Amino acid sequence: MKQTIKQLLVHLDATARSARRLEVACSIAKANGAAVTALYAVTPAVLELPYVPEAGPSVATALADIDEQRRATVRAAFDKARDSLQAPLSWSELGDAPMLPAFARQALYADLLVLGQHDPSDAAAAGVPGDFPETVMATSGKPALILPYAPFPATVGQTVALAWKPTRESARALMAAIPLLQRARRVHVLSWPTEEDDIKGDRLDLAGYLKARGIEPTWHREGGGEPSFLGELLLSRAFDVDADLLVMGCYGHSRAREWVLGGTSRTVLQSMTLPVLMAH
Repeated sequence: MKQTIKQLLVHLDATARSARRLEVACSIAKANGAAVTALYAVTPAVLELPYVPEAGPSVATALADIDEQRRATVRAAFDKARDSLQAPLSWSELGDAPMLPAFARQALYADLLVLGQHDPSDAAAAGVPGDFPETVMATSGKPALILPYAPFPATVGQTVALAWKPTRESARALMAAIPLLQRARRVHVLSWPTEEDDIKGDRLDLAGYLKARGIEPTWHREGGGEPSFLGELLLSRAFDVDADLLVMGCYGHSRAREWVLGGTSRTVLQSMTLPVLMAH
């Protein structure tokens, strides 16, 4: 029996790439008989810029007008796309609640989030924190499909690279990706040697887990231990196998109310050129 995804939550902002996130979310929804909720979520410009109150009400009003124009443009694009995307699709938007925690609370009710990689050069990304994807994943505990700002293939999930290590994060990413892996044409497992537990009798392992779910991957068991430049290597291996999706755990920890990424996760999120499904 195939596992399915029933509810996706896609983040919309003022960037042109919001439309692409919506398309990918609807494509996954159609394959799984799922619904998509598009949530427009940005921090108002008046809260982003310092000294606005001192500048007077006219500046605050002008910034509010800009925010409204951007929201209206995104809503108009959503309405235009809704008929053509052919998936149960609904619009929502944040009110005055703080953007990050409000989005994370909505994420609790979704099976999969569809988010965008932060593009520091895109002025339209104002109002979206640079650490938005990893913070939402860490706060909500939900898996996220993160789409790069660089162009990527029209299809997502035809050839999947699964980065595996025996950790909670990898297991959560794998579990979230099962519906996509079951529909993929090719699955490549990327793994490195790890210390085995002393188990007597039948041992549970990844090969058996995948086989029980109808997934027959190609194995790439790398020699030596896990390298220090693993992020770059994962992206290189994904390119080598012509993957259009990378599945991996997201590693990091909180420190003084700040989410601090591990080196591999940080490298992938900064340098990704293909969609990445992550879970913390």
